[in-house]
Amino acid sequence: MQAFYSDHFVLPLPPGHRFPMEKYARLRERVAGELPHVELTEALPADDVMLGRVHSRGYVERVSAGELDPKEQRSIGFPWSPQMVERSRRSAGATVAACRAALIDGVAANLAGGTHHAYADRGEGFCVFNDAAVAARTMQVELGRGTRVAIIDLDVHQGNGTAAIFEHDPSVFTLSLHGEHNYPFHKATGDLDVALPDGCGDDEYLVALGHALTDLFAQFTPTLVIYLAGADPLENDRLGRLSLTHDGLLARDHRVLTACAERGLPVAIAMAGGYGRDIDQTVAAHFATIRLASRFHRTVRGRFHASAGGVLV
Repeated sequence: MQAFYSDHFVLPLPPGHRFPMEKYARLRERVAGELPHVELTEALPADDVMLGRVHSRGYVERVSAGELDPKEQRSIGFPWSPQMVERSRRSAGATVAACRAALIDGVAANLAGGTHHAYADRGEGFCVFNDAAVAARTMQVELGRGTRVAIIDLDVHQGNGTAAIFEHDPSVFTLSLHGEHNYPFHKATGDLDVALPDGCGDDEYLVALGHALTDLFAQFTPTLVIYLAGADPLENDRLGRLSLTHDGLLARDHRVLTACAERGLPVAIAMAGGYGRDIDQTVAAHFATIRLASRFHRTVRGRFHASAGGVLV
């Protein structure tokens, strides 16, 4: 299985900043050390053409030049730096690369990504460019007319930017399971939004997910799935407010990947959020997702090929 990384482009954050930047390098190190059959590749940056399929030209230019106003920068949550711009471009590029690889092999991953709070003209919530949206639009250009993308967002926070970008686009379906009372406090309108109560545990979550996946595939037939496998539904996540166990998260991933495999759908995975009080627990959750995906890859590989556009043959 191919996995793409950008963790060596590190943002210079002030002491005490709550964004867990180090989790990405630690995840890659675990994958390299424990999953030798996963092929790790440095992600290329998304260029202005790719970004411009989703984001306004003025926004991309102002981000790149460091010309966001203080309010816009506070909304993103990072201080501006050249590293912020480069990392954001690379993170989007990694999801594009994961989509291309998934179309050939069935499953691939971005070891970062999931920047679903970024709108077309602004960033929010540690998200500068919306990698899933950029990847979806790029795949539609590369695969041609009729390409349909499902974005399954299982980060604990609603992907408000993604939902808003595709709200009136029938070619992209956005599904989100998220905390009802969590950030963002004003939710956007996605195609299928499932709001979960604080303290939601494994059983309740998995029932809701099962119904949501059934509804998604009853309403929409995608060419490709982009799966945001957030680790922040995990119990004791500082920003999560749900109570899934590691076994529950793994069962969640298994259900999504099984649903895609049964339908012959290529799936590109992004890590999305994870803010555990113990960063080792967050890294362990992300690693479990990649390990499981690599097992699915060995099952479906060879039944995909590029000329089939990711359809089982």
